[in-house]
Amino acid sequence: MPRILIVEDDTAIREMLVRRLSMAGYETVSAEDGVRALLASVQAAPDLILMDMGLPILNGWQATERIKKRPETRHIPIIALTAYVLSEDRYRAMNIGCDDFEAKPIDFDRLLEKIARLLAGTYEQREVAS
Repeated sequence: MPRILIVEDDTAIREMLVRRLSMAGYETVSAEDGVRALLASVQAAPDLILMDMGLPILNGWQATERIKKRPETRHIPIIALTAYVLSEDRYRAMNIGCDDFEAKPIDFDRLLEKIARLLAGTYEQREVAS
């Protein structure tokens, strides 16, 4: 079962994502800020990360950059979750290493499609490397 790290400081959104992703057959791990996201990206070994960009302590932009610079975590696909929906925000997210972008409020069906596509690519890359 694929494991998804949900990085979200809003408790209601985080709990909704945990419920919906669990119902969709995913295992979830949560972090409420960017510092905890960095730790969980190594300790929990997630297959994918959903990263809120407006986080306390270390924001999502900074956490994503650090995750993508570490050899042991750079392969993990990251989907930016943000209320910032300007084209510049999407460009910035993709430029720092996000693999996709989902605006809030979240369209859950579209998010599930993005997750499935990115996970399929991740598993294909692992098989080629084996």
